[in-house]
Amino acid sequence: MDNGAGSYRRFLDGDNEGFVEIVRDYKDGLILYLNSIVTDITEAEDLAEDTFVKLGVRRPVFSGKSSFRTWLYAIGRNVAIDHLRKESRHRTEPIDRVDGAEDIETLEDAYIREEQKIGVHRAMAALKPEYRQVLWLTYFEGFSSRETAMIMRKTVHGIETLSYRARQSLKKVLEEGSMYEII
Repeated sequence: MDNGAGSYRRFLDGDNEGFVEIVRDYKDGLILYLNSIVTDITEAEDLAEDTFVKLGVRRPVFSGKSSFRTWLYAIGRNVAIDHLRKESRHRTEPIDRVDGAEDIETLEDAYIREEQKIGVHRAMAALKPEYRQVLWLTYFEGFSSRETAMIMRKTVHGIETLSYRARQSLKKVLEEGSMYEII
């Protein structure tokens, strides 16, 4: 019978000092263990407290089939799992499901898209004029390769090659730094 078991036996016999010894000896380790389950140290501290309250109020029977520490950690684990189950049932609605959140999200999406457009336009300004022209006609104006070839007085194959090189060049410019740093 290890020290925890002896302290627990004394507590069950009416010596409150035994319970104080259990808390003092096992609190820190139990908190760290519970933190590995809930990944929130504050929550782990609360759960450790709940474990000790359960031990003090319900006074479960320690059979001695394992060490006292193992038994105490098993109680703590059960408390943590119960807590996680309750939390999952009572989890608050995500912000995107709250009334009016669609408007906020739509506004945010529109802002992000606008910032991305500005970044792409800045990046395109760093490209060769021919690359800018083929990308503009193809992607911003929606012309087909054949139509772009007619506008730029090139062959369709020439436009496809030029378009590929322009996309690669644009990609390189965008990867070299933040879109906002491109002038």
